[in-house]
Amino acid sequence: MDYDALLWLSFGGPEKPEDVRPFLENVTRGRGVPPERLDEVERHYLRFGGVSPINKLNRAAIDRTRGELDRAGIDLPMYFGNRNWHPMVEDTVAQMAADGVRRALVFTTSAFGGYSACRQYDEDITRARAAVGDGAPELVKLRQYFDHPLFVASFADEVRDTVAALGHPEGAYRLVFTAHSVPVAADAAAGPRSEGGHRYSRQVAEAARLVAAEAEVPDFDVVWQSRSGPPQVPWLEPDIVDHLDTLRDKGFTQVVVCPIGFVSDHLEVVWDLDTEAGEHADELGMELLRAGTPGSDPRFAELVVELVREQVAGAEVRKLSEFPADGATVNGEPCWTDCCLPARRP
Repeated sequence: MDYDALLWLSFGGPEKPEDVRPFLENVTRGRGVPPERLDEVERHYLRFGGVSPINKLNRAAIDRTRGELDRAGIDLPMYFGNRNWHPMVEDTVAQMAADGVRRALVFTTSAFGGYSACRQYDEDITRARAAVGDGAPELVKLRQYFDHPLFVASFADEVRDTVAALGHPEGAYRLVFTAHSVPVAADAAAGPRSEGGHRYSRQVAEAARLVAAEAEVPDFDVVWQSRSGPPQVPWLEPDIVDHLDTLRDKGFTQVVVCPIGFVSDHLEVVWDLDTEAGEHADELGMELLRAGTPGSDPRFAELVVELVREQVAGAEVRKLSEFPADGATVNGEPCWTDCCLPARRP
């Protein structure tokens, strides 16, 4: 099948202080997040000048991917659109239509399944095409890639390098993987009903297992970060900051944190791990080092091109887990009609 372009679809982030509040209102619209929580998160952004690194990191990754596409002999112009801040995906898809794009692939900067990680990007695609109306290009989303060998290898190298930077004998530290928390109900609904749900948390656990095995680290924990919903709604736990107390009580004095749920060092990584968790570790007298994310690794661009080649050339699907290679959807249609919608389950 022929394609005219590749759309890089991401979350978005503010690029100046006056962007912060409207950006956060976009992110939390309809979720019942109290204003005082927005005030708190706004202060986090303002500590970094009101700028999230995510757009800059995405643009750099897009440039690397363009180069990799050229080396692979694949002629696909690249476009950049976001869910929550400029460039908004609706505007980008409108530009694609104006440029004559009729069928495009879509790469999303989330490696996992679940509502926020997968189906919400389908909704972004549906919304953008509806905004354009007649003449909107067909958009084919690339699959989930949490278990791709290049994704795993990049994280594993980061873990090895971070452990080496501790300079302590093996066994003197604890490896902790983190991913963005989601409501328990959303995780229960993630995936097809026949699987019993929880695909998001199970995929995070599997990615952690694969990276730890590649890095030859036998013991590790999987925890969560960045919850933002109302306090009465249960989210996946434990939180990374609370988990540091548990590790201190168990006698650990060094911690290596691997943000397995994130492809780049955007503000939730820089604040929740480097700042909040780092400061709490200092209070506990613990040494905390964080592994990097794969988005700036040249292998990440190679990964994107491999996913593209699966669609344009029928290339081999390379994956390391038993999970099906899901997430490749057309025009925002979900993998299954009722997948990843919390309301479907009691």
